[in-house]
Amino acid sequence: MSRSPRPARARSGPARPSRPAALSGTALALALALAGCASGGTDPAAAGADAGPPKSGGTLTLDIASKPLCLDPQNNNSNGNTAVSRQLVDSLTDQDPATGEARPWLASSFDVSSDATEFTFHLRSGATFSDGKPVDAEAVRANFDTIVKLGAVAAVGSSYLADYKETVVVDPGTAKVVFSRPNAQFLQATSTAALGLLSPASLAGSPQDRCQGKGLAGSGPFTLKSAQGEQIQLTRRADYAWGSSLWKQTGPALLDGVDYKVVPEPGVQTGSLLSGQVHGIIGLQPQDEKTLTDRHIPVVTRSVPGVVYNLTANTRNPVLADAAVRTAITRGIDRAELVTTLLSPSYRPATSVLSSTTPSYTDLGSDLSYDPDQARRLLDAAGWTPGADGVRTKNGTRLQVKLLYPGVDAASRTVLQLVQQQLTKIGVAADLNGLPLNELAPAQANGSYDLLWYGLTRSDPDVLRTAFASGAKNRAQLPAGNELDTLLSRQSAVVDAAQRRELVTTAQQLIVRQAYAIPVYEQIQAVGLAAGVKGVELDGSAQPRLHDAWLAG
Repeated sequence: MSRSPRPARARSGPARPSRPAALSGTALALALALAGCASGGTDPAAAGADAGPPKSGGTLTLDIASKPLCLDPQNNNSNGNTAVSRQLVDSLTDQDPATGEARPWLASSFDVSSDATEFTFHLRSGATFSDGKPVDAEAVRANFDTIVKLGAVAAVGSSYLADYKETVVVDPGTAKVVFSRPNAQFLQATSTAALGLLSPASLAGSPQDRCQGKGLAGSGPFTLKSAQGEQIQLTRRADYAWGSSLWKQTGPALLDGVDYKVVPEPGVQTGSLLSGQVHGIIGLQPQDEKTLTDRHIPVVTRSVPGVVYNLTANTRNPVLADAAVRTAITRGIDRAELVTTLLSPSYRPATSVLSSTTPSYTDLGSDLSYDPDQARRLLDAAGWTPGADGVRTKNGTRLQVKLLYPGVDAASRTVLQLVQQQLTKIGVAADLNGLPLNELAPAQANGSYDLLWYGLTRSDPDVLRTAFASGAKNRAQLPAGNELDTLLSRQSAVVDAAQRRELVTTAQQLIVRQAYAIPVYEQIQAVGLAAGVKGVELDGSAQPRLHDAWLAG
């Protein structure tokens, strides 16, 4: 899932045995300790400290920066959309934010074949969609079949279902999802909103109607009440009784409802929270985080899992085809200065191409330390000599690169302007080229850039395959069949967590040390909350969980 880069804020095996050897879901799960799962910020809201026992009632009001383009969780590609739609749908599994482990949700248990081609889900009884239809194996099949048919319309979900063969209805309470090739990432994918389940009647609606919320019936703890103008209202399902095993409360949500108000201006958001007009802000900007913490307003934060914000190099560019030049640029960026100058203490300078909250993250901070002297030595050795204006040249060619980013994002431009200044000190001229979103995707597909600024959200290391495997979305423009391709293909077929982690670690090392991507910083999800708001946590994908939320006063 793509992230809009706003400092302050996706995807020939062995033959299947006729009776596959099964691993328990917890054995396959990525039970890995993650560094920095809740970076920075305070979290009294999550614990409900000193507020007495949780109580029901009240409507939680939240400011969000932009109106979701699509309320259908299966048909959106932004974190802002998911912050709302996540409350409407349940998933087969949930992901423990602290360990990466897959945990029961709509599926009370799950089994995975030894070759990762068959995933069997044993469904909880009694769960229903908001239109009264049962959450059964037929509904699971209808959802996955429909997502595959939607293709690019459900881009994130369909990428999780690559090489999907079928869903077998073993019995009403058992669904077996079958792939034609090993698909180790699929279990984590079943915890995402992109594969959240909708009623079969909802699936029959047009993509346009579903985006507008028409006929949208999930099995989640809230239902869509209205989506008018700049306000989206959710209401509690009184009969809800099948929440995730990770949630603290059982039964229906504690809140009567949730109202989202679209307020684009960060300063207005902060003022509304401080004056008591709203209970919270989702996507708090770094400049406003300090304002709240200075006034002892709770701020819940978490590094967003996936590919960190980075500059991926187009290796087909003659200049950037040289690993020495790419490495020099890596060493010429002062990540600590970027974070301390423009962001907040909750942010982390990147220490790998994966964020620290992503399963199989490996700390490669020593490969990313700021060392402008080494950068200059690398460029000297590669034959790039300083010109009269400070920009290096070689055989009459200036060391000048085009840096592509979403032009609608002024905050990104501010960050990249400082990167531009830093690179000037080592003799590299970076031309910032901000494009409208409708021009950015074609430019990316055509390779019309030297350095590409972006981040991807996914709490599974397979996000590296989405970003770097050869194909249409190969942002580094690497040739097919390269070493990285092989590593990313192998990790997608390995069930054993330790073996997969080893392959992912090697892939991270290759990306960072060859500087195919130049990691810059980890994105943060920050939620500012009034003191009376309790029980709000961030899930494995850094999205707010609101089932356990309650109002103390």
